[in-house]
Amino acid sequence: MELHREQELVNKIRTLPPEKIAVVDDFIEFLRHRDDDTLLRAAAAKLSEKFFQKVWDNPDDAEYDNL
Repeated sequence: MELHREQELVNKIRTLPPEKIAVVDDFIEFLRHRDDDTLLRAAAAKLSEKFFQKVWDNPDDAEYDNL
């Protein structure tokens, strides 16, 4: 981020009351960890594929493969 834009954000934050600063802080933490959560979900899904493949690959459900 360019320095000017960063300073603008800092100045805006400084004008907020403490309870609003807490909300901004929570939102920043959410943004920082949002990608971590996405990666964790993707890794869990990948790890479970092998298990679910055994459940999904069966003659009874074969007709659903073509939907």
